[in-house]
Amino acid sequence: MAVFAKRVSLLPPYFFKKLDNLKERYKGNLIDFGEGNPDLPPPKGIIRALKKALNKKDIYKYPQYNGLLELRVAISQWYKKRFGVDLDPEKEIGIVLGAKEGIAHLIWGVCDKGDSYVTHDPAFPIYHNEPILAGCKIFKLPLKEENNFLLDLDDLKKIKKIKLLAINFPNNPTTAFADLEFYEELINLANKYGFYIMNDNVYSEIYFEKAPPSILQVKGAKAFACEFNSFSKTFNLAGFRLGFVCGNSQLIEALLKVKENVDSGPFNALQEAAIYALKEENKFSEKLRQVYLKRQNLLLPSLAKIGLEIKRPKATFYLWAKIPQKEKSSLKYAIKLLKKKRILAAPGIGFGKYGEGYLRFSLTVNEKLIRKAIKRLA
Repeated sequence: MAVFAKRVSLLPPYFFKKLDNLKERYKGNLIDFGEGNPDLPPPKGIIRALKKALNKKDIYKYPQYNGLLELRVAISQWYKKRFGVDLDPEKEIGIVLGAKEGIAHLIWGVCDKGDSYVTHDPAFPIYHNEPILAGCKIFKLPLKEENNFLLDLDDLKKIKKIKLLAINFPNNPTTAFADLEFYEELINLANKYGFYIMNDNVYSEIYFEKAPPSILQVKGAKAFACEFNSFSKTFNLAGFRLGFVCGNSQLIEALLKVKENVDSGPFNALQEAAIYALKEENKFSEKLRQVYLKRQNLLLPSLAKIGLEIKRPKATFYLWAKIPQKEKSSLKYAIKLLKKKRILAAPGIGFGKYGEGYLRFSLTVNEKLIRKAIKRLA
């Protein structure tokens, strides 16, 4: 008798597990640019707030299913200040165990078997894999360099009866930046054709020029769209597994209906630390941006010297590098770089068919190691 459910057997091997296997094989003296895992500590004030919360008498009880109301109020205040968007903390904000969990459960809450689900390629693996589990009819639209790695909206118009469009801008892995005009066009299409939009905006605070907008800034967007964000990239709290979704109340209700049958919400002490972060640590992101910009300026010229083509990113902490034309496989090229230089980058094919021909370098590596990598590449 088969152990795995048929839907599970349809899942491809998880890409970042493959990367971990590569790292294990070549772990001696490895410089790892493969994983987007923040390396710097969070602000000390957040840790103090966490320690203070841990001493509260009732902190170890089950949390509320949709998180602390105080946290949702803090998120609404932050969104108003950052994006100029008004949100109802009771109905238009949901607390999740990191954006990844929330995205997965939103797909489950919204999509029935056979529903048309649209996303882009390349994308972080969850966008391609989770709708398989939900039994969706999946459409992957290419992000191409000639279109600045944005969706070609004419492609979108050709798909009938879309239920959910899942996007991620600023984008991992391509670093693509979507402006408000792009979101306005998407909302107009959602209104015309009657579909919902989920945007993953977790890199909203990692930018180097203009601040990325929210899709919810578009007039009427909340009728069709929701947006995820998290504390992982903004405050270097990836291990907290804490994020939020905001926007369309029905989408959030669908997500929460799944969640209340799966988990009991994030630990209250983490939520109290997050409240402090939103209220008191707004300057931390600017410090982070300066660190990532310095790392970007260090690494990018050395990668260009070995034949990688890279457009300077406007946002995220990645470099999306086109490999030399003579190289036919991003995976083989990544393994060659690993074997010869003990440098690991994520092969683009791991993010989808249209990621082939690229490597993704994460800037979550300290300056000392970057300088060491530069010497190896010389």
